[in-house]
Amino acid sequence: MTRRGQMVVVSGPSGAGKSTICKRLLQDARIVFSVSATTRKQRQGEVDGRDYHFLSRDEFRAKVERGEFIEWAEVYGNLYGTLRKPMQTTLESGKTCLLEIDVQGALQLKAIGEPGIYVFIAPPDFEVLRQRLVQRNSETPEALERRLHKAEDEYRERVKYDHVVVNDDLDHAVQRVREIIGLSEPARS
Repeated sequence: MTRRGQMVVVSGPSGAGKSTICKRLLQDARIVFSVSATTRKQRQGEVDGRDYHFLSRDEFRAKVERGEFIEWAEVYGNLYGTLRKPMQTTLESGKTCLLEIDVQGALQLKAIGEPGIYVFIAPPDFEVLRQRLVQRNSETPEALERRLHKAEDEYRERVKYDHVVVNDDLDHAVQRVREIIGLSEPARS
């Protein structure tokens, strides 16, 4: 019988490096990414089913009503959620299910007692965070300020997580998360 896998939730403010850390973790075959569903518009280069499951608001709401999400939230006017069935399939296969979700969703899972490892990725400081967001060059000045204010709110919630990893050095941050989730050595192929 296969041992049940574990859920690992990674969240933190925009610009903290969550996605980069998660991409590095996914180089390990024992880790499976949980593809979130969203109602936001698909961006150039994104692939439906790989980056997100892109749904209309009506499709998303129907899935909510059928109980298909383990968590969902509205963020910046769009709906985001974690589909229950793919996560359960991954856990039943004995693998680690990696969720990269916002703080609101992570705290929902924690509140319902969903077993897992909750990791908050923090920037070294808010000036570094501002620089990272500015370098993306994807935000209007108003949107950038909104993200920074939200980052401050999210940062205050870090105390509710099992672990806080400061991303001041990417290699060190990735290694620290690997140690936290018990996969300090990469899987050999």
